[in-house]
Amino acid sequence: MKQADLTSHHIEGISFHGDVPFEVPLFSHIEGNLWMGGCPVGSVPEEFKYIVSLYPWETYTLTEFQVKTEARLQDVLTIPDEEQLYALARCVNVYKQQGVTLVHCQAGLNRSGLISALAFIEEGMKAVDAISLLRAKRSPAVLCNQIFEEWLLTRGK
Repeated sequence: MKQADLTSHHIEGISFHGDVPFEVPLFSHIEGNLWMGGCPVGSVPEEFKYIVSLYPWETYTLTEFQVKTEARLQDVLTIPDEEQLYALARCVNVYKQQGVTLVHCQAGLNRSGLISALAFIEEGMKAVDAISLLRAKRSPAVLCNQIFEEWLLTRGK
């Protein structure tokens, strides 16, 4: 089986929060089995066994071997239901132990950053280190929603 080039498609724009310009691959490898990204176009590459979709407003196709968990999260200046956030973070941690996992939202910056960082925090990483890792591997624009970032910083010291 030929491996797809998962980072060749790029997306660019200006973030809604803070007017931060960004140009990122559609998908970015973060660490181990964890990838973060924007909404897939058409279909999800078969390399991703697990997909955590935080932006279900655009549809795409999956293979019969892929598993998708979906949640409607808004990129707004309030924190979504904390119980839901922790459930999604735990889901990501279970999935990435079992196979290559994509956490995506629309552009792969705020909602996916919130859940991915929280997953790392739940595994014992300091919040500041989780945020730094995501920014280094994905984009400096990750978690430009300051409400999301500030909430995470209170989760893991």
